[in-house]
Amino acid sequence: MDKSKQAAQEARERWDAIAKPLGSLGALEDLVTKICALTQDPHVNIRKRCVAIVCADNGVVEEGVTSSPAVVTQVIAHNIAQNMSSVCRMCAPFGIDCVAVDVGMKKPVANANILNRRVAAGTANIATGPAMLREQAQEAIEVGIRLVGDLKEQGYNLVATGEMGIGNTTTATAMACAFLGIEPARITGRGAGLSDEALEHKVQVITRALEVNKPDAFDPLDVLSKLGGLDIAAMCGMFMGGAQHRVPIVMDGVISTVAAYCAMQLQPGCEKAILPSHLSAEPAMPLLLEHMNMQPVIHAGMRLGEGTGAACLIPLLDMAVSLYQTGPTYDDCGIEAFVDEDKTEDAQQ
Repeated sequence: MDKSKQAAQEARERWDAIAKPLGSLGALEDLVTKICALTQDPHVNIRKRCVAIVCADNGVVEEGVTSSPAVVTQVIAHNIAQNMSSVCRMCAPFGIDCVAVDVGMKKPVANANILNRRVAAGTANIATGPAMLREQAQEAIEVGIRLVGDLKEQGYNLVATGEMGIGNTTTATAMACAFLGIEPARITGRGAGLSDEALEHKVQVITRALEVNKPDAFDPLDVLSKLGGLDIAAMCGMFMGGAQHRVPIVMDGVISTVAAYCAMQLQPGCEKAILPSHLSAEPAMPLLLEHMNMQPVIHAGMRLGEGTGAACLIPLLDMAVSLYQTGPTYDDCGIEAFVDEDKTEDAQQ
């Protein structure tokens, strides 16, 4: 038995030994076991963790598909670096660090706390042509892979994905349409709060982007470079880097999920590093999750971005890990262990 399978088996045996109904923590037990398998260690350690928020601008904003101006990307990136943004305030009570990474903002922000991993000064307008060169998409993926390696060297043993980029629900939805072969009208959401009229315009822009670029659904890098963003490319690399460096990566909302889907196409098997967190309010997300065979833990209708949904999973994991590590066993309590009747019946047949 290889080390991953051995660690997973030991984790399941530990869960089954704790004095509680078998499997009664549901998905939380599965995620802790998944971390053990990835790290090849049944002794879970997620004490040093962060949300890495990749920041980039999207040329499609020119089409008027957003309720916020493009400059908001820079403003929020600065706030993250100053520990002032929504995700920072939500992470603070739980000892979760927030790292802002510039992978492609239109203009750099003068803040030493923002990691400079710039690939380009934003992307082009997908409604008129490709978002970026294929080589730029590959470079941004490599940025994400290296970022996970760098964070691991700094001692981080759990990384959540976050993003900041006005217009990125448009790019993410366009990619989802290409990958899943679905018409934009079915899965285009309101993003940060579009009106009915603005939503219809967004659908038309995505439809035009698909017609103009003709992405090849069987070539993930083609879809990414023609329709995506530098933030999505970097997160794609983070999921791939998680598998390579054996660091669990928490998936956030629909933009992060599109990146994870792309990563799974480019590097089959990298799903072993992906921890789904929540079900975004964006309509594309349930379909993506279904194709990825993943179930989110949190159903709260969230759509804030910045990695806030991914951050919400971490305290739940902390609680599960606490029970996993310190929970009393049946022997400790002097009670008879629960028996999995299904397994018992299978063994008897």
